[in-house]
Amino acid sequence: MGEQRLVADLVVERLRAWGVHRVFGYSGDGINGLMGALRRAGGDPAFVQARHEENAALMAVGHAKYTGGVGVVTSTQGPGAVHLLNGLYDAKLDHQPMVAIVGQQATTALGSEYQQEIDLTSLFKDVSAQYVATVLDPEQAAMVVDRAFRTALATRSPCVVVLPHDVQVQPAPDEPSHEHGVVPTVPQWRPPRVVPADDDLAEAAAVLNAGRRVALLVGQGARDAGDVVRAVAERLGAGVTTSLLGKPWWDETLPTSCGVMGHLGTTASGWLLDQCDTLLMVGTNDPWTEFYPAPGQARGVQVDLDGRHVGNRYPVEVGLVGDAAETLTALLPLLEERTDTSWRDQVVEQVERWHRIARERAEGDVGAGADPLSPERVVRALTPRLPADAQVSVDVGSVVYWYARHLTLPPGVPAHLSSTLASMGSGLPYGIAAKLESPDRPVVALVGDGAMQMNGIAELVTVASRWRDWADPRFVVLVLNNGDLAEVTWEQRETEGDPRYDVSQSLPDFPYAGYAELLGLTGIRVERPEEVDDAWDRALAADRPVLIEAVVDPDVPLLPPFPGGEQKLESFRRALAQEDGGERARALLDRQAEQEGGAGD
Repeated sequence: MGEQRLVADLVVERLRAWGVHRVFGYSGDGINGLMGALRRAGGDPAFVQARHEENAALMAVGHAKYTGGVGVVTSTQGPGAVHLLNGLYDAKLDHQPMVAIVGQQATTALGSEYQQEIDLTSLFKDVSAQYVATVLDPEQAAMVVDRAFRTALATRSPCVVVLPHDVQVQPAPDEPSHEHGVVPTVPQWRPPRVVPADDDLAEAAAVLNAGRRVALLVGQGARDAGDVVRAVAERLGAGVTTSLLGKPWWDETLPTSCGVMGHLGTTASGWLLDQCDTLLMVGTNDPWTEFYPAPGQARGVQVDLDGRHVGNRYPVEVGLVGDAAETLTALLPLLEERTDTSWRDQVVEQVERWHRIARERAEGDVGAGADPLSPERVVRALTPRLPADAQVSVDVGSVVYWYARHLTLPPGVPAHLSSTLASMGSGLPYGIAAKLESPDRPVVALVGDGAMQMNGIAELVTVASRWRDWADPRFVVLVLNNGDLAEVTWEQRETEGDPRYDVSQSLPDFPYAGYAELLGLTGIRVERPEEVDDAWDRALAADRPVLIEAVVDPDVPLLPPFPGGEQKLESFRRALAQEDGGERARALLDRQAEQEGGAGD
């Protein structure tokens, strides 16, 4: 006679029905019933143990981003549940579908101030505002799980299922009873076709056709719309800039591609948004409003699947609620071909100018001024070497600036990061999620030393424990070691006009490359420009994961593109004037400002 089928088994069956083949998490007594069901399921879904629940949740977000599916994480109650919050907020702010299955103490103990008892509905009610529910009866379990998945997919947000321990181990109903108060359910959700009304499309076309200097701002909503976005841009003779999340979904090798916009964006993007008279926003909710055209400068059209985002960053005239590919396909025949190429010619000239500036910063006089090594040089050297089948993860910090400005992604190479929440320590969890989904593809993770110390050192243990199972063992972690929380250091100077606060900004020394060697991986330490190319070549040809520790200069400025960045110069300079040894950072800053143009004294 076989084992009795429990509610936990029903939940695991439901996960399979929703196409879930991997669950990230960490065990604990409150979720042990589910762990038993996963054991009985024989590896489908597979359980992936992280080193910390926060990292498990970040892995689930990464899974959603790389696959387009729902990321699933599980944890015990109390501290395990609290640790999940950061990853759940990452999913909420970047609009990713995610389901957390969280254990809870027995229902008979709730309300007694029991060990590890937390009111989980209250804990999760903000982050999972669209759906959080507790399973209190076996008849309820399938419905709650199904509703969590449907809601996650329909609203692109994290949802939470709270599963008390005593309910997990109760017998599962064979079939839901057909009676009052029992809700039938099915594990199914199909995406709708969302297209604006014809009159609204015509109105949007009229605005775009009237423009003479059109700019496109492309976000992650263009993920499956690359060809039609390009067709629209070419018909309008437009320059194209992307949000940080939009970068992987646009071909940055095109002559009208101005690169990423915003504080960490490019010189060309700053010029484009300052000079355009018409702005078409596609699937973006990028927060850098001071880098958009000034209100009144440009007429605006916006396309977004979520109507809550329309008009949320720029006062657009026509907001089109619809899927990017469907909407632009309907809009394209209404757009007029541009015969005057003068605007496009100016855009191409500015893109070429930006490429010269970027190359000089990384490899020329400006890069040579870095001591011992420019981080821009290190990241830029990856561009010609990045395999065409690679996947890239990017952590949070100054490394994001160098990724945005210097790494050109081959078509089809995804790159993801915690963008809106901007949570340090996400790079390794994201990279691991990418690798587990596609173990036959190389992964490159770009990480700063602060983020590496926060989460990466622990999750490198996970890499070391799993890499022998991967068809392609290449998992390259670049650690930019500058001994400083560099992005926040430059923010202290920029936003406060304050000098660097050494006690908060300095990081303790750590032998990153040596630590990788201790774990049985390969460690490469790079201290000079002439070592950079060989390090990348070795890492991308290795027979195991590699950590490249690049010792780089924290004084390389994080100067925003002009004209927005020009307004920050006085604050930067005032702060550096108060620092002992701030002269070299000031010299590098002045040189970059000179490149941007119109720097002044």
